[in-house]
Amino acid sequence: MMRGSEIYADFCVTCHLEEGEGITNTFPPLAKSDYLAQNRQESIRGVKYGQQGEMVVNGVTYNNIMTPMGLDDEEIADVMNYIMNSWGNTSEKIVTVKEVEAITK
Repeated sequence: MMRGSEIYADFCVTCHLEEGEGITNTFPPLAKSDYLAQNRQESIRGVKYGQQGEMVVNGVTYNNIMTPMGLDDEEIADVMNYIMNSWGNTSEKIVTVKEVEAITK
């Protein structure tokens, strides 16, 4: 969690903000995110390769671009575990490096 918190502060906080609240209609929230809970692989893929196009998070439609952050698989696993267990999110299953490695474009 500590490593994930540091990665979040370095790469994610600018758009998704301190408490993962995002900016409505621009950058989706990570806090209490139904998308994260329901789209685990797509969420990992977005962090790994970037993301663009329409997505619905907590009933709000977003259509923006997230560029790839250039993180390695271990950093992706760490930040995903942090995000998926912060701000009202809970995940019983941790994201592993092997899981991140298996995600392809």
